[in-house]
Amino acid sequence: MDDETSDGKRGTSSIVQSSDGKRGTSSIVQSSDANRSIVNRSIVFTEKNFAPRTSHLARIRYLCPMITHEKITIAVDGFASCGKSTLAKDLAKSLQYTFIDSGAMYRAVTLYFLRQEVNIYDTEEVSKALEKISISFRHLEEGELAVTFLNDENVEREIRSKDVSENVSLVAAISKVRRFLVAQQQAMGKEKGIVMDGRDIGTVVFPDAELKLFITAQIDVRTQRRFDELQRKGIEMTRPQIEANLQERDRIDSTRKDSPLKKAEDAIEIDNSALNRAEQLELALSYVKRVTVERLNG
Repeated sequence: MDDETSDGKRGTSSIVQSSDGKRGTSSIVQSSDANRSIVNRSIVFTEKNFAPRTSHLARIRYLCPMITHEKITIAVDGFASCGKSTLAKDLAKSLQYTFIDSGAMYRAVTLYFLRQEVNIYDTEEVSKALEKISISFRHLEEGELAVTFLNDENVEREIRSKDVSENVSLVAAISKVRRFLVAQQQAMGKEKGIVMDGRDIGTVVFPDAELKLFITAQIDVRTQRRFDELQRKGIEMTRPQIEANLQERDRIDSTRKDSPLKKAEDAIEIDNSALNRAEQLELALSYVKRVTVERLNG
């Protein structure tokens, strides 16, 4: 069966099986379209629950009702264009949680700074600009994910532009900007039942999150995903430009002094280079199930 990949393409469903060839725990997720495998510690499904050819979407529909109604906080971190936002949105929709795109918040601040020509190296100027910024997420249509508003303006398209992408890591490295947005993000998460993605969610924003996921992917895969995303939005950038941009953002995000991008010690790492969208969601939901079951069992 074909499933949609995390980059919007179609892919071939792979088999989830344990390292001894049987379905059970301590599994290896293998993808038929790549000569590699990814070892993980997920709770996978037993033979009595699923027929051998059960689709991933069917497994996902089966798994969601099994997850307790007790709400948790899910932190999803990772590099740019590694599919973390796709996963976070899919998790929120499957669990009926609130999705908060922290990256969109940094992009909104970056857009405002660009429009107002704020000197990001002038601390006082940055502080005054932040006082004039209001960021919110609003649902334009029932059942759809919320979009980003900057000072009551829908900027969902504008914050994905080339100019914003090239400057967001520099803006995100500013301590005043990070403190300004982290405080807002923490306030949003007080009620639990949220999925938030970013680069310091599991380490800084929600260090006590019940589930932390760290998403990675190979640079060529990330480049293609970003290229396809921009093509769909009518934004022109070449693959070399995109790859250079991603590598520079990786460098800035990983080396900044304030809240650098890094995997939390208790985070579960998922390399989704060879996983399609349904496989990635199924794997993440199995971790949600494991956490909620462990909480119920004390």
